[in-house]
Amino acid sequence: MQVVVDSGVDLCLSPQQMKDLQIHQIPLSVTLRGKTYREGKDISREDFYSLLSQSSDFPITSQPSPGVFAEAYQDLAKNDPEILSVHVSSGLSGTINAAKLGATLVPQAQITHFDTKTLSVTSGWQAVSAARALKLGWDKSKVLALLKRISDAANCMFTLKDLRYLIHGGRISHIKGLMASLLNIKPIIGVEKQEGKYEQLGQSLSFSHAIKRFSGLIERHHTPGSVIRAQVVHGQNAEGAELLKKTLENSFKCKWLPTSAISLVLGAHTGPSVVGVAFALETSLADTP
Repeated sequence: MQVVVDSGVDLCLSPQQMKDLQIHQIPLSVTLRGKTYREGKDISREDFYSLLSQSSDFPITSQPSPGVFAEAYQDLAKNDPEILSVHVSSGLSGTINAAKLGATLVPQAQITHFDTKTLSVTSGWQAVSAARALKLGWDKSKVLALLKRISDAANCMFTLKDLRYLIHGGRISHIKGLMASLLNIKPIIGVEKQEGKYEQLGQSLSFSHAIKRFSGLIERHHTPGSVIRAQVVHGQNAEGAELLKKTLENSFKCKWLPTSAISLVLGAHTGPSVVGVAFALETSLADTP
């Protein structure tokens, strides 16, 4: 069984690692200044965020068409008709629906779709563990149970300096977002697990104070001093990412995964200032592949 993901699922793997795990990533696209870029194909994340920082235009994202998924599934099915397709939350993107439509065009393939109900590296943890489990010979039912287990265990949250991107992308109420922008409020946003949609967890009057509130919010899930697995992501805000790591280390014993640039299709909705973290109690993931 091979694994397909979209580029809203942050894997943090090298091309060789993806090849070894038989993970195939379908790019979403971003249009900025009239030019369209396919993530991972036409522009690097670093170059995109530099371009975004210098532009007064807002980016527009688009999901792959059903035909793009169908083509990918058809090609993969030549070697193995069993495919696991893992996707960013259906509450935030229509990508999984496009993937399901694409699957109807490839009857020779046996495709199982999984909605991670989250995004970025929190989705990536699920996809990578599933691919490793398949490589170890786990059957599909056991792999699907693993995906659900990681989904239940892991959470994410992020904050940002500039609300214009969220407002423009329609991800938050325009009026509420406008008021927050005028008041210079920095929201702390998570993804709820039922529908996989954004939820506001808190807010602060400064970016640094918002970052420092992360520990208290994580303490709602895990006792201070607990060992947690964590991974920080950001757009073009290494300073904010480092502040977040130091903040969490004051409250938890952190097993860090590498800090990563967030997917450009996600950063397009939040802007280059975004900083976020995925986290889970280490004991809940200790025996996952």
